[in-house]
Amino acid sequence: MISVRPKATDLVFQLYGRSLHPELFQQYAVRRLERGQYTADVSITDSGHVVCWRAGGLTLSEVATSSDQPVPEKRRLLSHAIQGEQTDALECASGVCYETCFQLERVRPDVFWNFQQELCADGISQGLFHRFAAGGRLAIGAVSWMNIETRSKSLLIQAFHTFPDDFAIVKSQSVFQIP
Repeated sequence: MISVRPKATDLVFQLYGRSLHPELFQQYAVRRLERGQYTADVSITDSGHVVCWRAGGLTLSEVATSSDQPVPEKRRLLSHAIQGEQTDALECASGVCYETCFQLERVRPDVFWNFQQELCADGISQGLFHRFAAGGRLAIGAVSWMNIETRSKSLLIQAFHTFPDDFAIVKSQSVFQIP
């Protein structure tokens, strides 16, 4: 399946206090996790990723996507354009804590291709990985890799998404934690 990623400058990082319909996103790799008191659905999408984390009666959905993607505004807790490096945190009603750090990094072409090659080598053997078909003028497509670490009271997600047309890499790290 051919997919073309949006421009790296068109990306947003959002957090919702609700689940989002899976039909809103083209999912390429999906994993369901159950650990301790929480469950999570993690997926790689055409422009980034979606993580839907549930504990007790609380649902948090993290989305890295294109600003053109039609997503609801209802119960959106955080929204940032992905530019430079940013951090944010949120404490929810039952003491659940969410923390994130993300950045858009533009690099030289040689650094980009070396990084993408390393992601391909590591991603195939561990984590959630997808290599996109080449589109446009480049012979090699984008790559997404998500490292997932579960603990009984926390979930750590590290995500790396490459954008070959822009020689850009989106990196994020998020923690969902039960008190």
